[in-house]
Amino acid sequence: MDNKGFREYRDQREQTISAMSPEELLLLLYDELVKRLMRAELALNKEDFNLFEADVTRSLEIIRYLDDTLDRQYDVGRDLARLYEFFGYELNRVKAGRNKTELARVKTMVTELRDTFREANQKNQAQAGAGG
Repeated sequence: MDNKGFREYRDQREQTISAMSPEELLLLLYDELVKRLMRAELALNKEDFNLFEADVTRSLEIIRYLDDTLDRQYDVGRDLARLYEFFGYELNRVKAGRNKTELARVKTMVTELRDTFREANQKNQAQAGAGG
């Protein structure tokens, strides 16, 4: 098997990610989290429990990573930590009970949070462009 193509893809992907700003990386993580929650919801509706559990587990890993990278020195970091704790708690309940209603609720909240970060990033970029 020729792994050259895969290595080239992986190297290019790593270069792209390393060139991203912290804000872009945050949005990338949130996009992946929303995607995983949507996939989990679809898998649960199809009763594909293996895919459902894999996507919820990956969502929990992303939330743990987001929580681990917070700066709790500031109020917003502490507030986000509480929110991530809530998301983790709810997703563990969703995973154990296969609860569609709670999964949809968490997905909506995560999507709204992602959209808020995206809007803040766009405003910051617009202000930086106007000031520069």
